[in-house]
Amino acid sequence: MTQTQSVGRAVVLGPGDGESYWQPVPANGYVRNLLNTAKTGGTSRFSMGTQTVAPQCSIREHVHDAHEEVIFVFEGRGIARIDGVDHPIEKGSCAYIGQGLKHHFLNPSDEPLSFTFLLMPGGLDEFFARIGRPKRPGEPAPAPFPRPENIAEIERETVFGWVDSSFDAKK
Repeated sequence: MTQTQSVGRAVVLGPGDGESYWQPVPANGYVRNLLNTAKTGGTSRFSMGTQTVAPQCSIREHVHDAHEEVIFVFEGRGIARIDGVDHPIEKGSCAYIGQGLKHHFLNPSDEPLSFTFLLMPGGLDEFFARIGRPKRPGEPAPAPFPRPENIAEIERETVFGWVDSSFDAKK
C-alpha cells in the first residue's frame, strides 16, 4: 500500500478573524477578507470573503474580464442584475457569474444584504483593502465616504475589466 503526501494545509478562521474594511459609496457597508491563495498555500488562485451592502445602497455595474465569481447570500434580499437581467436574491440564493458578464447588486430594502464571494483567480481582496478603510470590532459605521480619487487605476490593477463610473442604481 502506498501513502499519499498532503500538499495543502488547513486554515480555520474564527468569527472575528480576517481583515475588514468599510466600503465607500455607493455600497457603503463593509467587506471581510477571509481567505486567498497566499493565506492557504493552495495551488489554485482565489479570494474569498463576505460583503455587506447597506440598506438602499448598491454595488456598481462592473465586469471581471479574467475572473469567475460565485456569490452566496446569507442575509437579506436584493437584486443581482447580470447581463441586464434582474434576478431576485435572498438568504440561501447562489449565483455564478462567468468571465466578461456585466453585473451589479442592488439592495433596495431597509435591511443589510450580506453574501459570501469567491473570486477565481483572486485579487478582489486587494481591491477592497485599497478602496476601503479599516474596520475595527464594535465601531459604528462611518458616514458615507467617496471612493479614492485614483479608483480607475486601482480597478485596472486589480480585478476589473470595465466599470460604469456613471452608473446610477436608482435608474
